[in-house]
Amino acid sequence: MAKDTAAFVDMARRMETGQGFIAALDQSGGSTPKALRLYGVEEDQYSGEEEMFAEIHEMRARIITAPDFTSQKVLGAILFERTMRGEIEGKPVADLLWNDRGIVPFLKIDKGLEAQDKGVQMMKPMPGLEALLTEAAGFGIFGTKERSVIHEANPDGIDAIVAQQFEIAKLVTNAGLVPILEPEVDIHSETKAEAEGMLRDAIHGFLDKLPEDETVMLKLTIPSEPGLYDVLADHPRVLRVVALSGGYSTDDACERLSKNSKMIASFSRALTEGLSKQQSDDEFNAALGANIDKIYRASV
Repeated sequence: MAKDTAAFVDMARRMETGQGFIAALDQSGGSTPKALRLYGVEEDQYSGEEEMFAEIHEMRARIITAPDFTSQKVLGAILFERTMRGEIEGKPVADLLWNDRGIVPFLKIDKGLEAQDKGVQMMKPMPGLEALLTEAAGFGIFGTKERSVIHEANPDGIDAIVAQQFEIAKLVTNAGLVPILEPEVDIHSETKAEAEGMLRDAIHGFLDKLPEDETVMLKLTIPSEPGLYDVLADHPRVLRVVALSGGYSTDDACERLSKNSKMIASFSRALTEGLSKQQSDDEFNAALGANIDKIYRASV
């Protein structure tokens, strides 16, 4: 599906003004075994990487085609590379999401994390990124997501992590896509609130330097201080601020998010909580529908 300018404009409008949340369906190689275990698929039930990815693709397909997974409550979905290149019901996944469901497709582009230094984990190098971005645009992907992690309130580390996020964002923007910057703050950090204040200020400084024709989205840990990121949500260069669940339970994440009126959810584990391969379709759809409803209500 070659990039459609009219569709891109419609997607941008939906992301800016729509009510709902973004589903994070982007578990990569490192996190897939854990996601499958939570889904009731143990490592001895598949052999090798291909069977592992086939299992996770089947899980994602079951979610995406569920009755409640529609644009009524789900604004967007973040995909893993293999998912973008795969098909569901005989259609490319991004095509099915947007044209059949009205859900905006995103792509996870980071390749994992470096070892911790200065209290943060930077993103690993991304060889072939420009080619991947061109491919993503061809599939009809609207934007990207790239994650790094902050463990401590270290100003040098936080400045470096934000600078790297905006450096990658520039490449994404140049490719005609909208980047979601995700400098996650570890929910277990003893200096979480202090780190979040530093992060907000560092991001704001970079946003002020962006040209008027560049727009980004932000995916941030739900802050310890409600409303901390409102100033970022109000910035003219920010399309939307979304929240990651970060290890909180679905109920806890939704309760915390509900105190931040200018953030919407972009949950992964919290979205799939309680889902199992062994469930009947009715059981699976009921559990997923309940999670979708909780996350939607917390986002609006």
